[in-house]
Amino acid sequence: MNASDNLTFEDTSIAFASRSDPELRKMHLLFRLMNDQLLTKVGTFFIKSAFMLHFPIKLLVKKTIFEHFCGGETIKACEKTIKELAKYNIKSIIEYSVEASKTEASFEKTAQEIIATFQRAGSTPPVGGAMRLPFCVFKVTGIVSIELLEKIQQGAHLTSYEQKAFFQTKKRIINIFNKAYEYGVKVLIDAEESWIQDSIDFIADRMMKKYNKEQAMVYNTYQMYRWDRLEVIKEAYNSAEKEKYFIGAKLVRGAYMEKERARAKKQGCKSPIYADKQGTDEAFDNALSFCIDHIERIAIFSGTHNEQSCYHLAQLMNKNNIAPDDSRVYFAQLYGMSDHISYNLTRAGYNVAKTIAYGPVNLVLPFLIRRAEENTAITGQSSRELQLIKKEMRRRKEEKF
Repeated sequence: MNASDNLTFEDTSIAFASRSDPELRKMHLLFRLMNDQLLTKVGTFFIKSAFMLHFPIKLLVKKTIFEHFCGGETIKACEKTIKELAKYNIKSIIEYSVEASKTEASFEKTAQEIIATFQRAGSTPPVGGAMRLPFCVFKVTGIVSIELLEKIQQGAHLTSYEQKAFFQTKKRIINIFNKAYEYGVKVLIDAEESWIQDSIDFIADRMMKKYNKEQAMVYNTYQMYRWDRLEVIKEAYNSAEKEKYFIGAKLVRGAYMEKERARAKKQGCKSPIYADKQGTDEAFDNALSFCIDHIERIAIFSGTHNEQSCYHLAQLMNKNNIAPDDSRVYFAQLYGMSDHISYNLTRAGYNVAKTIAYGPVNLVLPFLIRRAEENTAITGQSSRELQLIKKEMRRRKEEKF
């Protein structure tokens, strides 16, 4: 019998095996609050305002939403979470989730922190007893301004200051990927807004051509809610096939839907994303099918909280005689979300990773607010989490009698 035949996401005893009763009750409260759209909207507004006005709410945020979705404020603080996930054969990806940098000094600081994650990921047992991590991840806008990337994508004239900033950006990018190569870690480049994504794609393509000669070490991210992404993946594949290098494809649905639609409407142009969820779901699964059909050239990192897409990928692997633990295929979810998917997948023998965000509480606030809004916005996501938590709480209660 194949692994996909027995795969189910309904076994809550597996999904929440790592959670104590108090932790489960805390999760229940958190997701119950996030399940209320009005409460989430008011709550996120209050948190943003409180931090802006320097109200002393850091501890409250740290002990609630931060503790659930983040590994800590530093790389070292993430070790407890990394080790806990490893007990269940779930790999960790640590991500410095500080956003909205504006100055050259902050870009440089972020670049150094990214390199520190590479150093940690490449650690082997002789170095402090730390286990190696399979991937690292970073956002290009952590090391360069959105405004500069947008002007580059438009082919606009750069001022002398912008030319200097662009030169510094290229130095950072070269240094980042040289360090990744030195530490032997695979790098996931996050996708961002459509008006800067071409610039990011250019960087990713250049790095894949340079570092993916023997295997996929650099991965570009494709947001499948964009109706042009499957063609972009096919073009990347054709280029890789012609020039004999490998493609690393991180597939996600997308993270900037409201912003993309609002901008397209304001500019009076066609939205770059699908009009409905069905279009996105079909595009995501079609991309999985294409990548599996070309697995000899494409390594897949499926970043999704969608159960059906996980089933689809598992079935595709089975159909194409790809072992569940084939290193070219990874399933991934964010830490603090969809444990019922992550833990049941790894129990069935598949490669699973959790992305663990970290950084100072006040600086990862945009990330945390997006997680709260995402759980409220995704159809049934928060309700599904809440339903499973309740199911496990009932199961444990019945087990005691």
